[in-house]
Amino acid sequence: MSSLTQDDRGTLVREGTSALEGVAAAAVGLSALLFALGLTAQFEILAITDSVGGVPMPTVLGALLALLGLSVVGFGVGSRVGAFATDPQADAGLVAATAFAGIWFVVGGLVGSQTLGLGPAGWLAVALLAAGVAFATTVVPREDIGSTLPAGALAILAGLVFLTGTIGPDWSWPLGSLRATLFPAFVVPTVVQFCALVTGWSAAKAYGGFGARGRHVGAHVLLYLNALAIVAVLVGLVAFVTVKGLPGLFEGVTVAFGAGPETTIALFGVSYTIVWPVSWPFLTNGVSLLADVDGVLPAIVGTVWLVVGAVLFAVPLGVGAAIFLSEYADEGRFTEVIEIATNGLWSTPSIVFGLFGYAFLVPRFGGQKSLLSGMLTLGFMLLPLVVITGREAMLSVPDEYRDASAALGVTKWQTIRSVVLPAALPGVVTGVILGVGRIAGETAPILLTMAGGTFVPGSQTADVIGGFEFTATPPFVTNPELLQATSALPYQVYALVTAGVQGPSLDNPDNFAWGLVLVLLAVVLSFYAVGIATRYYFRRKLEQ
Repeated sequence: MSSLTQDDRGTLVREGTSALEGVAAAAVGLSALLFALGLTAQFEILAITDSVGGVPMPTVLGALLALLGLSVVGFGVGSRVGAFATDPQADAGLVAATAFAGIWFVVGGLVGSQTLGLGPAGWLAVALLAAGVAFATTVVPREDIGSTLPAGALAILAGLVFLTGTIGPDWSWPLGSLRATLFPAFVVPTVVQFCALVTGWSAAKAYGGFGARGRHVGAHVLLYLNALAIVAVLVGLVAFVTVKGLPGLFEGVTVAFGAGPETTIALFGVSYTIVWPVSWPFLTNGVSLLADVDGVLPAIVGTVWLVVGAVLFAVPLGVGAAIFLSEYADEGRFTEVIEIATNGLWSTPSIVFGLFGYAFLVPRFGGQKSLLSGMLTLGFMLLPLVVITGREAMLSVPDEYRDASAALGVTKWQTIRSVVLPAALPGVVTGVILGVGRIAGETAPILLTMAGGTFVPGSQTADVIGGFEFTATPPFVTNPELLQATSALPYQVYALVTAGVQGPSLDNPDNFAWGLVLVLLAVVLSFYAVGIATRYYFRRKLEQ
């Protein structure tokens, strides 16, 4: 009979659980570190050919994977023999067993075909054997063994492959039937990230003591690592473009207080001269033989006017249609057809809108490409999303608001204008933000309806506001600037890529091209920022 009291057993359980949690937390942290290293290597921030303390990078990653795999296996064995106080279920579950069977089927097939050199029948037999063993290992033992042994063995195997140099810096795998070749720069980071996900999930289950809590913690770790990957990819893309584009963007920039470029403006008949303290030729110049630094000002102005014109065209029409559908039209086949049509239009490829603008709008504006036809084409692209989001935002407004307004004797239109629209405005603005983010980077509609030359001189920058002229005959106002073709940032990037020319500046063509891409990214993000600020403004007004 044991001499331990109930308090002593509770103390041992708490101490054992604390030790398991500490080591398992370290294993989860190691898996996150490996996942991050795999991401950096995937973006070539950390090259596979580099070394750490004279040790090749694949060897370092292999050692960490093997250590992580041994730790995960140790958690399962320790739990099974009672070294750790856990609460595992009878098995790891059919979903985990199916996943491990699929993983080990691929591993077994690769070993059979590439390492053992077996034919189709041979490697298929090895793959099925590996999958069967993994499936049985997952569902036959308790959850602690079934969740850790297949995952840890996968990490150990991958680590040994890297440690032994089977896959090293000089390794390659030609895929003859696909006419492609796999290299370590892609294979090593991919394997490391995948093994880190699997072992991180297993270690997280051990951290939670297996059972229901362990599965909950494991699912959270998978979600966090995937979210980290998504954010890392986004940050990596922005950082990559920024680093590449900064030299071209800041080429020729000078700061001279009181001696910079001059701009003359007229206000109430009086001319004023403004002396700018900063000269930024890449943003203020066009393309000119006399310019020291070529710039992209016409493309920036064209892009801004495109988006502004599309928003001015689509938002009033879209909000009006949303008001009619949500507040006046009865629910029935008519509204169902409209909903299906708007969803279909929003999913339509941009080239279809471009062809529509080319065939329908361009002939009606003088038969030539123009800024106005580009605005309307992008406006038609934006319109379906404004209708969809506007209608959903208005339908989400509680009916109590409408009933309270009607009880005060307010008319239906006054209720919509004073109650429904302010409450739905944050949702409408969200839809506009999403739509603007799409149309600001579109190329096909611009190519077919608006694009002029690839490199436009600064003197040809579209002056829409100054181009308005009043006449004595209908339509009593004209604007030749709206009927002229101009450039835009997405089209200019497309033209550089397809023409195989990276920029007009012979001294630094790469700097011009990447600077152009960075400006396009900055313009799109600026539209997002304006939209988000507008949404928060209306949301605060609504809360007040």
